[in-house]
Amino acid sequence: MPKDGYHGTFIAEYAQTLAASVGERYELMPMGDAVAELARNGAEHMVALHRADMEALGVHFDVWFREQALHDRNEVTAIVDELRNRGFVSERDGAVWFSSTALGDDRDNVLIRSNGTPGYMTSDIAYHRDKFVTRGFDQVIDIWGADHQGHVGRMKASMQAIGIDPDRLTIILHQLVVLRRGDEIVKLSKRTGNIIALSDVIEEVGKDACRFFFLARSSDSQMDFDLELATREAAENPVYYVQYSHARTASIMQLAEERGVAHLTVDGPPSYSHPAEIALVRALIRYPEVVADAATHLEPHRLTFLAQEVASLLNAFYRDWRVLPSDRQPVEDAVIAARLTLVAATRAVLAHVLGLIGVSAPERMDRLDRPE
Repeated sequence: MPKDGYHGTFIAEYAQTLAASVGERYELMPMGDAVAELARNGAEHMVALHRADMEALGVHFDVWFREQALHDRNEVTAIVDELRNRGFVSERDGAVWFSSTALGDDRDNVLIRSNGTPGYMTSDIAYHRDKFVTRGFDQVIDIWGADHQGHVGRMKASMQAIGIDPDRLTIILHQLVVLRRGDEIVKLSKRTGNIIALSDVIEEVGKDACRFFFLARSSDSQMDFDLELATREAAENPVYYVQYSHARTASIMQLAEERGVAHLTVDGPPSYSHPAEIALVRALIRYPEVVADAATHLEPHRLTFLAQEVASLLNAFYRDWRVLPSDRQPVEDAVIAARLTLVAATRAVLAHVLGLIGVSAPERMDRLDRPE
């Protein structure tokens, strides 16, 4: 491995696979041709790994767009020409610059380096133009790592420069994820090859825990992903607690069917008077508003917050009040009907919110005790 290159077992494994399949072929090729072909094959291999990770996580993209397509269609060159025609290009030090300071950015940015290769953001501008102009998107949402914060202003400026309302581009900056095992921080470094791949995390904790934990914090808050907690069957594990609560509601409704009280006929709407019931009803009523706000503000963590709140309120209600009758403690039909209505509504909300975030809603769980 080169000292200044990235280290990691996945790179070594790919190199070994490549050597076994092609032997000394690359050593016999001209250096430039060998590097170009290796780069293409390496990129294909990495994209295949990314596709597999996304599939395992339940994330599906309609389009996988290749940057090379922009170069093949001369759209990178075309975007430089368009910026030049609009008066936002200058040339100095042998390079071509985007005059983004004219649009409020803190510095100009290289479009074409002095060696003739495109700058970092040139293909980015062309890619966003492709989305807005060629494919006709009304709104584009980018999700970037927080370390790219300095790039936000210049990307917005570039949209303005080519005549696109910069407000149509929303950029969400996501803070880095800190992996833990209990109290111990897992130290990671791309440069030294000390990494944990997403596929490893999914294999260790499962798709459901991965999705729930990644959505459990606002994008502008640092997230501590506790790998040990994510596999624990305990109330402290938020995804387990929410799924357990859904399974509990399903178990209650199943037992109501078996006891012949699931479809009681009573006069009037259900009535609730106890604080635990009222608190749960109020949380359930808020659900449509929370969904709308999560969509409007692009904040899916609002859904996981509500799911945990509903789960907590359900279990507080269940702990204090009997839902189904027993020989030792009979319950009036009107009370049974009202509380089963509340349990059924809770089940529906938990199932729906888990569905929205792509997490399963089990009907039963191994550690779920039979109610009542």
